[in-house]
Amino acid sequence: MSKIKIGVIFGGMSTEHDVSVVSGTSVIQNLNREKYDIYAIYISKEGNWFNYIKPIDEIEILNIGEEPQELEEIKNPLEYLKQMNVIFPVLHGLYGEDGTIQGMLELIKVPYVGCKVLGSCNCMDKIYTKIILDKAKINQVKYVYIRNNKENYIYIDEQFNESTLSLNDVCNKINEKLEFPVFVKPSNSGSSVGVKKASNLQELEEAIKFASLYDIKILIEQGIDARELECAILGNENVQASCIGEILPAEEFYSYEAKYKNDNSRVVIPASITDEEERKIKQLAIKAFKSLDAKGLSRVDFFIDRKTGEIYLNEINTMPGFTKISMYPKLWEKSGINYNELLDELINMAIN
Repeated sequence: MSKIKIGVIFGGMSTEHDVSVVSGTSVIQNLNREKYDIYAIYISKEGNWFNYIKPIDEIEILNIGEEPQELEEIKNPLEYLKQMNVIFPVLHGLYGEDGTIQGMLELIKVPYVGCKVLGSCNCMDKIYTKIILDKAKINQVKYVYIRNNKENYIYIDEQFNESTLSLNDVCNKINEKLEFPVFVKPSNSGSSVGVKKASNLQELEEAIKFASLYDIKILIEQGIDARELECAILGNENVQASCIGEILPAEEFYSYEAKYKNDNSRVVIPASITDEEERKIKQLAIKAFKSLDAKGLSRVDFFIDRKTGEIYLNEINTMPGFTKISMYPKLWEKSGINYNELLDELINMAIN
């Protein structure tokens, strides 16, 4: 039987480029050499496409900040990709999870792992994720949506009416709806890049300015004292939910540094929760996955309020990390599917 030609794409132009390099090389190292003819495809931060020509068996998992060195430019990426039986786009964030590369692969009719165009778009944009989940009656913390408009900001209310305000006025408007502390996030970013916690009006102004460096659309969420829980989803129509894991961040919240640079951050799998909490989280994770038109895989993140026990859905990630410390493969391993089997299942779903 001939091998399946698979192109593993990693790197990319997003703020999560470094994480994608680690995830992509990890996927390459764990693919079954007897089943797959593997092509390692690297996209630089500038958007240039390269073959990673180091022999596949010698490719090691790179660390955060390391880049592949043995590169050969791909002159015509579309024609190159058409040679593949399937693509695994291990790309995080913009131009990887937002529907752009998915649309390109649809146009050239090459199967690929993960969400399709609409599901990718829905899940990448945190604000529109929330709007759809509101429609699905899935519990979320209170939030405010604003847009940056050069020197001014546009405040959008629940009926999508817009008001153009100064930063000072928009902060006062937010303070009327939410209580401090709040979390300020770029709408289209991942790995907690651009996220800050604000405990007063001055910090809120600074956090909005910081988030504006990454996106013109900004989400402000009510902060709560909560445990952070995660559930992995696998499937297209027959969707499965993994066991639940808990994040124990080494810092005040699970920032980029806490995730990838602080060895004191820990995960607990399975999480110490009741059977009823586990059942409800799995049910909500599957409902959210389907509501957003997601396919293949996602990691769905939740909060449990420490005081009330109330469960809130935080966000959904359509191409979660595949690094050695990533929750998605760890959750499935604990649920009975090891890393290699997980990759096989995802690829099989993409082809069939």
